[in-house]
Amino acid sequence: MSAHLQGSLFDQADPDETGGIRLGCLAAVRRTVLGAGAWIDVLPGWLHGADALFTRLAADVPWRAERRQMYENTVDVPRLLCFYGADDPLPHPVLTEARTALTEHYAGELREPFTTAGLCHYRDGRDSVAWHGDRIGRGAREDTMVAILSVGAPRDLLLRPRGGGGRTVRRPLGHGDLIVMGGSCQRTWEHAIPKTTRATGPRISVQFRPQGVR
Repeated sequence: MSAHLQGSLFDQADPDETGGIRLGCLAAVRRTVLGAGAWIDVLPGWLHGADALFTRLAADVPWRAERRQMYENTVDVPRLLCFYGADDPLPHPVLTEARTALTEHYAGELREPFTTAGLCHYRDGRDSVAWHGDRIGRGAREDTMVAILSVGAPRDLLLRPRGGGGRTVRRPLGHGDLIVMGGSCQRTWEHAIPKTTRATGPRISVQFRPQGVR
């Protein structure tokens, strides 16, 4: 059972032909250098009408629950998932626009397009993702980028140097916020969405990646 989304007072969709769901300008993105060749770009509220998009995605995406082997046990993955490959139509036109806009904005650094989209549905504070880097495929040996667009209630994204130790960076993401993890971030840093006992609504994240990065 999903928790109810408490909409943001600052993200009310306008009644126009887009349903009020539209992108802002990427020129306002701000970069933070993490160290060891890693960086993050953050743009709060890049997507306007994010609460309306959350409602559409929650209803229309073919979410699936997964189970994974953890040592001797098989456990439920604590979030719902859906993956769209390079040739799959995305579940809303604004996500296609976002992927194109990100490809164009980062063309000089990334030098290849964002192609895939992985969606995660965090239903409440009990859903989470453990510390990890996107190191399946080329991300294990090459600098790359992962761009995450968040809709729904804010959840904290934590980043720390790989293996622990050092400082932990915390960024609350929701209601149309964008974060891009670039450079060596997937190899030299880890990120997580921790569980929380605080009352929190549901959140959906959309992770845009280049081909061959998971």
